[in-house]
Amino acid sequence: MSVFKNIESEIERIISKSEIPEDSEHSKNTRAWILRLKPEADMALQIAGLGHDIERSIKELKINRENYTCYDDFKMAHARNSAKVLRELLAQYDLVKIIRDKVVNLVTHHEFGGSPEANILKEADSISYFDVNVQFYFQRNSKSETAFRIMWGYQRLSDEGKAIVRDFSYDDIELETLIRDVVSEVAGKPV
Repeated sequence: MSVFKNIESEIERIISKSEIPEDSEHSKNTRAWILRLKPEADMALQIAGLGHDIERSIKELKINRENYTCYDDFKMAHARNSAKVLRELLAQYDLVKIIRDKVVNLVTHHEFGGSPEANILKEADSISYFDVNVQFYFQRNSKSETAFRIMWGYQRLSDEGKAIVRDFSYDDIELETLIRDVVSEVAGKPV
């Protein structure tokens, strides 16, 4: 088995233990969106896509939102913690240092971007949130909390990403309406 496949399997093994049921699907879906946005994505970007939220799967290491008054600070701490977990995981593999460092850098910046590849990871993560996570998030959280998270995620998308998300539809009419209302508010016009 290739080094990439071994790393992919280990990330999946760890994420499959998450208390958040959609984390495993979100991991794979984020990688799939990376490949749709950048078909020639290298190993580092793909590993970053798979492992960007890995810290949420390790109960004793997980960053808790209630410890932060600022949502952006929480998201930055989460990103840094996932990068730390991946750095330790990747050290166990015969992987070139430049690839390990690139994965860590991408995951550190996956919430806010900043470089072309970090922006792709941020975009894929956000699209995947709307593709996979939002339905589960809505089941666990209040309507106002879900609206906040929809707005936060939608605003971080590029215009192309926003167009992709606007084409999604949901079986839950209340969620569908909530998303349309938030997107309309962000856009400043009815959708």
